[in-house]
Amino acid sequence: MSRLSTIFSVLAAATLVVVISPAPAEAHPTPVPSWQDFSTGSASSLRGLSAVSRRVAWASGSEGEVLRTLDGGRTWSHVGPPGTAELQFRDIEAFDADHAVLMSIGDTTDAFRFYVTSDGGAHWTETFRNTEAAAFYDCMAFFDRRHGIALSDPVDGKFRILATSDGGRTWAVAPDTGMPAALAGEFAFAASGTCLTVSGGEHAWFASGGGSAARVYRSNDRGRTWSVTDTPVPSGASAGIYSVAFRDPRHGIIVGGDYTTPDSAPDGAAVSRDGGRTWTVGRTVPGAYRSGVAWTNIAGVAIAVGPTGSDITYDGGQTWHGFDTGSLHGVDCTRDGACWASGAAGRVTRLTL
Repeated sequence: MSRLSTIFSVLAAATLVVVISPAPAEAHPTPVPSWQDFSTGSASSLRGLSAVSRRVAWASGSEGEVLRTLDGGRTWSHVGPPGTAELQFRDIEAFDADHAVLMSIGDTTDAFRFYVTSDGGAHWTETFRNTEAAAFYDCMAFFDRRHGIALSDPVDGKFRILATSDGGRTWAVAPDTGMPAALAGEFAFAASGTCLTVSGGEHAWFASGGGSAARVYRSNDRGRTWSVTDTPVPSGASAGIYSVAFRDPRHGIIVGGDYTTPDSAPDGAAVSRDGGRTWTVGRTVPGAYRSGVAWTNIAGVAIAVGPTGSDITYDGGQTWHGFDTGSLHGVDCTRDGACWASGAAGRVTRLTL
C-alpha cells in the first residue's frame, strides 16, 4: 500500500466516517477528503473556531454570534453574550463543553473585549475592555487552561502581548522590553484567530504582514521575550502571513497571501523544521490566499482553508493538494481526529473521508 493510502486509512479511522467502495483486486483507490456541512441556523461570518473533540466544537463571528455543538454538529445552540450584536467575535478558545474564552473586535476602541464562560455560554463575564486607541487585538492562544496570551498590533512601535494566568478572568499588558521593534506598516491579521499559536507549554509564535517583509516572531518563555525572522511569504499593504500552526516545538506551517487577490498567492505557504528560526516555501503551495491552517493528529498531515477552497498536505507542508472549492475562514483539528472548519453565512463543516 502506498504511503498516501496508509495515511488516509489512519486518518479515516481517527475521524468519523470511512467510505469504502468496491474496486478491482488490482486497484488501490485512495479516499478523497471532503467537508460535511451542518445546518447551524446562523447567517454570521464565523472567523473564530475552537474544536474540542469530534463531538464538541465552538464557533464565533459577526453580530455577536457564538455557536456550540455537543453532538458532533447535528444541533447547534446560540450561546453568545447578550447585548453584543454590534461586536465581531474573531477568536474563541474552548477548553471543554463548558469553559471558553471569547475575544471581540469592532469599529471603536472599546469594542476589543474578552469574555469568559464556565457554563457552556449560559452566562458570560466581561474580563477586559480596551481603552487605547492604538491597540488592535487580533488573536489569542492558551498554553493550558490557565495561561494564555493575546496579540495586539504594534503600540508605540512594538507588538503588544496581553497575558492571563487564570484562564482569562484577568488580563495584564506584558512589558515590551523583550519585543523586537515592528517594521513600518507591520501588523497581524484577525482573519481566523490563528495569527498566534503555542506548543509544548512554553513556546509561542505569531505571524505578520503589512510591512516590507512577512515575519514570524517566536518565544520560548510564554511570551515574555521574542525573536523575529523574515519569511519568503510576500508581504504588502494587505498581504502576508494570515495563519501559523506548530505541531510540536520544531515543526511549523504558515499560510497567507493577499485577501484582495484571493485567487493568486505565489509562495503563499512555507514550512519550518527548526522552531521557526528559518522558513522554506514548499515544493508546491495552495496557490491562492489561505486564511487558516491546522495540523491533524496524523504526523505530517495538515489542512489549509480560504475563500477559494481547501488543501491538504501529507508531507508536512512540502506539497499541497486541493480538494474543495468552497469558502472557509478557519480550521481547527482535535486530538481524537476530527477537523472542523468555519466560514461565511454561518457555515460550519467537519472533515470526513
